[in-house]
Amino acid sequence: MTMDFIDTLPEPARAYLDGRKLDEVECIVADLAGVARGKAMPAAKFAKQSHFYLPNSIFQQTITGDWVTDADAPFTEPDMVLTPDFTTACAAPWTADFTVQVIHDAHDQTGAPVPVAPRNVLRRIVDLYHQQGWEPIVAPEMEFFLVARNIDPNQPVEPPMGRSGRRAAQRQAYSMSAVDEYGPVIDDIYDFAEAMGLEIDGILQEGGAGQIEMNLRHGDPVRLADEMFYFKRMIREAAMRHDCFATFMAKPIQDEPGSAMHIHHSVVDRSTGQNIFADENGVDSAAFHHFIAGMQNHLAATIAIHAPYVNSYRRYVRDFAAPINLEWGRDNRTTGLRVPVSGPEARRIENRIPGMDVNPYLSIAASLACGYLGLMERREPRAEYVGDAYDSADGIPETLSGALDLLEQSSAIQEVLGRDFCRIYTTVKRAENDAYLQVISPWEREHLLLNV
Repeated sequence: MTMDFIDTLPEPARAYLDGRKLDEVECIVADLAGVARGKAMPAAKFAKQSHFYLPNSIFQQTITGDWVTDADAPFTEPDMVLTPDFTTACAAPWTADFTVQVIHDAHDQTGAPVPVAPRNVLRRIVDLYHQQGWEPIVAPEMEFFLVARNIDPNQPVEPPMGRSGRRAAQRQAYSMSAVDEYGPVIDDIYDFAEAMGLEIDGILQEGGAGQIEMNLRHGDPVRLADEMFYFKRMIREAAMRHDCFATFMAKPIQDEPGSAMHIHHSVVDRSTGQNIFADENGVDSAAFHHFIAGMQNHLAATIAIHAPYVNSYRRYVRDFAAPINLEWGRDNRTTGLRVPVSGPEARRIENRIPGMDVNPYLSIAASLACGYLGLMERREPRAEYVGDAYDSADGIPETLSGALDLLEQSSAIQEVLGRDFCRIYTTVKRAENDAYLQVISPWEREHLLLNV
């Protein structure tokens, strides 16, 4: 490979490099947490190689940096073969020099896709749809907080200081003035997104202090997961330019709402281009109801993927802007599964369960897996819920440990997501849960130390 590879890059990357010398290429993959792993190398070095290697153990590391072992394989850390997917190449505009980042595909040394690699897990699910002649379409929504710099984990997280010199105010949903308070960060997000070729559908103030929602376009699940992977990294960089942090933690601030990653789903017939969720008369199709039934019957078994940390379950609070049920309803934000207002061509189902702390590849894969199982099983959903679904007794797991139990008990979900992936994933998450249980919180010291 020579530097001619630059001519094959997507147009935004070529425009970013127009008249400039490419200094560095970041070769990256997403680990189980959605963190970028890989190598950075001089562009001239990158141009001389077709692939590089990383140990497969990057998918066996917990969020705390500990390592777990696979019960079905010795811990020998064999190398994976990582090859660039040049369609994902985009600028890293926050760097001091001119840098391009490229997502890589992960294969083992026989050429088989690494089953635990999150991007491969999502591709596996998309392929199941393709085998049926279907094209899954998703549109994610991103919620996150801008917060004051927090370099001491023992201190509570606080809202950021706005341009007015005051802390960002809570409960100002949809306020343009609230968005203007941290306008310089938003400006950098827009500028970085343009340089990276990422499309933003809209930005608004959410209900929490310093909480932002960003909507993305609808489209191919793998491409949208790639974009969310890039967005999370880019937003953090934009925030740090302005002396604050961006956090995608599900519940970073006490008494504030949590941050969600809602996923809108539809399915298109690949031969006709028609949305299979509406029939020829524009009314709900049987496939539409089967998809909802699949979500209701299998989503509980995937909660450990949509709520991957102990903190994730602090978001599921009654009457606090997060669903605690698997009911479905039309234009009803109290249900876990919402059918937004739309015409037949855009009929879709919104999964409101995932938090923003998810790995986007895995959460989208798990959500689509539930819908796929519903389409194959052809069962009917429960009746549409009318009214306040917080009154529903149909809940979801309240702890990470309970959610992992459901994942391990579901042969259907393990079959579609891949048993190797599910085994490693649950091992990593149980190790994280065990590490958390060793920590004594300030609440326990305050209320239990001298009173019990």
